[in-house]
Amino acid sequence: MAEFDRPTIAAQRAGTAAAIDEGLRSYMLKVYNYMGIGLVVTGLVAYFGNAMATTTDSAKAAAQLANGEYLTQWGVLLYTSPLMWVIAFAPLAFVLVLSFGINKLSAGTAQILFWVFAAVMGLSLSSIFMVYT
Repeated sequence: MAEFDRPTIAAQRAGTAAAIDEGLRSYMLKVYNYMGIGLVVTGLVAYFGNAMATTTDSAKAAAQLANGEYLTQWGVLLYTSPLMWVIAFAPLAFVLVLSFGINKLSAGTAQILFWVFAAVMGLSLSSIFMVYT
């Protein structure tokens, strides 16, 4: 009720809101960039992890799957050994560590954990390329 000069007050509020919006936009752009690059890292690790695990040359093969696909030594280690379960559940461990410890972690440590999480998630998802060709 005491706002006698409404256009001036509205302009001041708009200027403050614009500054806040610009800062929020900049911050969210950084977040989206990190997430986008994380997706690229996940995809590349998944693709190259599978490419190193499978072969079409029977001379280089260490094992053959039921569908006729050949596995290298890396593929046998990754897809048929007990390490398969460690790799499959490692992303869950990263999520728990990041969720419960995010307040105790420094920004640098959290960022390193994010990049390692993206790579481990890619390794975990690399078996999808064997199922869906």
